[in-house]
Amino acid sequence: MKTFLATAAIAAATLSTPAFATSQNYVLDASHSQIVFTYDHLGYSTTYGMFSGFDGEIAFNQADPAASSVNVSFPVRSMLTGWEGRFEHFMSGDFFAAADDEMVSFSSTGIEVTGETTALITGDLTLNGITKAVVLDATLNQVGMHPMAEKPWAGFDATTTILRSDFEVGAFAPFVSDEVAIMISIEAMIAE
Repeated sequence: MKTFLATAAIAAATLSTPAFATSQNYVLDASHSQIVFTYDHLGYSTTYGMFSGFDGEIAFNQADPAASSVNVSFPVRSMLTGWEGRFEHFMSGDFFAAADDEMVSFSSTGIEVTGETTALITGDLTLNGITKAVVLDATLNQVGMHPMAEKPWAGFDATTTILRSDFEVGAFAPFVSDEVAIMISIEAMIAE
């Protein structure tokens, strides 16, 4: 019996080690990944918008999170504002003048681990044809076996703040705040 338990323990250790020793490729679950942005409107309200249903890849190294990376992209015109008039104004010459194929993208360039489940992810954000470095304050929510999909899954949240004027979409500032707060929540599944 002792031999069986020892063999089982060694086999389990051997099988589980490769999953954590190197980066594993994950793809975003588009149905459970959102980017919400907020800004102050003339001091009267906080206005919200969202991007959802986007694609992305994460090379996640659980043993060495600093060796991980993330790449995400989505069309500007996939923005959800909750009001068609606002959407059309954002897509106009006052802001994006966005073509159907214009993309927003983020590619990480470095990760600084700040705690057991937290990190600062630095990366290049390309918006309105302009690329600037931004830092995401990220939290690993959970890694484990998805109970319905029955495959490895990971969930992350992150926040950052950008200035619209850095990306030449700063119309009506400072009345409409130049600062835009961004909240990100994503789920990702092991790539097949």
